[in-house]
Amino acid sequence: MSALEQARQARERFRAGERRPTAGLAPGMTQANLIALPRDWAWDFLLYAQRNPQASPVLEVSDPGDWRTVLAEGADLRTDLPRYRLWRDGVLIKELDDARPCWEEHPDLITFLIGCSFTFESALIEAGIEVRHITDNTNVPMYRTTLPCRPAGRLRGEVVVSMRPLPAAHIARASTITARYPGVHGAPIHVGDPGALGIRDIDQPDFGDPVRIEPGEIPVFWACGVTPQAAVMASNVPFALTHAPGHMFITDVPGNRYHV
Repeated sequence: MSALEQARQARERFRAGERRPTAGLAPGMTQANLIALPRDWAWDFLLYAQRNPQASPVLEVSDPGDWRTVLAEGADLRTDLPRYRLWRDGVLIKELDDARPCWEEHPDLITFLIGCSFTFESALIEAGIEVRHITDNTNVPMYRTTLPCRPAGRLRGEVVVSMRPLPAAHIARASTITARYPGVHGAPIHVGDPGALGIRDIDQPDFGDPVRIEPGEIPVFWACGVTPQAAVMASNVPFALTHAPGHMFITDVPGNRYHV
């Protein structure tokens, strides 16, 4: 089965009720984070993403109220992710399996699809670099940091990072590979001491699951598309819909589209 067929079948399964993180699914295809905001907040977010491109690289912006995307023919952004999060006044209210009621409440929702580092993981694996959360069938660990994003309008917040432990001998190669995918976060932003990012306990991620760090391995951190959710929290955004961390939108676009 081709990667494109795998992507389309995964979306069909999510629409039918399957719930799981998307790392490792449809290898070679681009995955995307999602945030949908009422029109009144969309300009602020577009500027926020433009000012913080490594953490929030924009792949697609919908028209107001449109739940379709040119990145996947026939897809429905309201149902084709495995899990969503609903936010009110910066507070997580609940997780959803079906987001169609959000479009009924806010017919002017503008949806942003943000590049996801799951996209370049198949390139790492092809280079012989283990991706631990895929090996162990868990969600990637993600952490809020003390690194501030550049504010825009009413939005402010800190960078969120994902972490993959790597042997020291693989770090330079992993950095080189991922740097060639700037549209899906690019190169790592930090290697080594989690405390330098304000992370107090590497075994207690803010999102996702902890992963094994074997002797001789070093934590490597990439900017993460959960960064917009940190902005929603810090800025008390009145209404937002996002993906649940690790539960992405799988597009029909090959990851090499964003390889430079």
